[in-house]
Amino acid sequence: MVAEHQLDPGRLGRVHFIGMGGAGMSAVAKLMLAHGVPVSGSDRQDSPALRQLEDLGATVFVGQRAEHVTGARTVVVSTAIPPEDPEYAAARAAGLRVLHRSDALAATMHGRDVVAVAGTHGKTTTSAMAALALHAAGRHPSWAIGAHVADLGANAALGDGRWFVAEADESDGSFLKYGPRVAVVTNIEPDHLDFYPSREAFYQAFDDFAATLTGDGLLVACQDDPGSRALAERHRAAGGRVVSYGTDATADVRVLPHGTDGLRTHSTLVLGEGADRREEQLELAVPGRHNVLNATAAFCVAVEAGVPPADAVRGLAGFHGSARRFDLRGEGRGVRVFDDYAHHPTEVVAALTAAREVAGGHRVIAIFQPHLFSRTRQFAAEFADALALADESLVIDVFAAREQPVAGLTSEVITERAPAHVRYVPDGAQAVAEAARAARPGDLVLTVGAGDVTRLGPLLVDRLGES
Repeated sequence: MVAEHQLDPGRLGRVHFIGMGGAGMSAVAKLMLAHGVPVSGSDRQDSPALRQLEDLGATVFVGQRAEHVTGARTVVVSTAIPPEDPEYAAARAAGLRVLHRSDALAATMHGRDVVAVAGTHGKTTTSAMAALALHAAGRHPSWAIGAHVADLGANAALGDGRWFVAEADESDGSFLKYGPRVAVVTNIEPDHLDFYPSREAFYQAFDDFAATLTGDGLLVACQDDPGSRALAERHRAAGGRVVSYGTDATADVRVLPHGTDGLRTHSTLVLGEGADRREEQLELAVPGRHNVLNATAAFCVAVEAGVPPADAVRGLAGFHGSARRFDLRGEGRGVRVFDDYAHHPTEVVAALTAAREVAGGHRVIAIFQPHLFSRTRQFAAEFADALALADESLVIDVFAAREQPVAGLTSEVITERAPAHVRYVPDGAQAVAEAARAARPGDLVLTVGAGDVTRLGPLLVDRLGES
């Protein structure tokens, strides 16, 4: 049987996407269209993403009905699409080829050398940085990223160069499907335990991911993270090629302590030892130690792809962030409002630590929305500790996403473990009102979470403007 990443997209016929407006699905649909594949798709609600795909030539349906798959030869679904969805059921009844979104993405990689970026945290930013570094160096890469990247103009594009950069999602095991030439692992910290039966199974998945490297492929791994470092040691012991990076003195590419100037960071990358030692100055337009590490991983990718080190850091200097990654939403009454996608305790720590650097001597106020009941219950104590880093944290109700509500489980499972300045405020509008009252000129407010908490940022900016 031919692996999906070896499929020629031209042999798929008309491809229909169920839930085409989502970030991941819309990215794959764009790539299929760029390959010249006829595309149709549906979603329950209209959206700018659907209209953009329509402008690119897709046939778009708002609402999901069985007849929408008529004429399609291949149907693409994500993990979020239930078997009883009318279009999904009609596709199976008609005997159509049904691909998971990750298999369809793999097919769009046909003929390219893949850079697959994985890790519990930092995948989106690292993928975007790697694609931008290759793009700025004239390598004309393709990319598929789980967020809009303003510096690239899109979340996905098909270039005519050799390299294809993809954010590789571990949440459902789909990152095992791409057969990369370069595999990046930013960190390995157990998550998605609603899918993986145990923490051990989660760690094993990353060993399996490294094993999917093709030819003389390269594993790029963060030496600062225990899970990633242990993976690198095992992969190297098995004869695999590894480049490690981080602030750890044993890293192959070492990061010297970084400095912060407003939203900017500057640090030094050290390559080699003794007479072979050389340094590159890394200047970034985004804050935080975590972004310095993300950029260093992207630097390693670019150098492996043949980009001179000086050109790689020059390209990374042009990165200004991805959507919902410490994203400035506006300012009112001297208070800046940012939005961040952080939804795991380690990510919340990174976001609030960066917020502290940017705020200087002023206060940081967080509005946090937990994502998934399973994750909230699993990491309640860790979320409580993370949110304590803010001067005030307002925790609103859990965003269920793909899960059903759990009786008796609310965000109070976090706040009851936290200090008094971390409070349960179930309603988003109430959280906006309280944050607006509490914020003083110079303060920074951060909306945090993977759900619809992002809508509160503009509301808060408006509220501050009325004060």
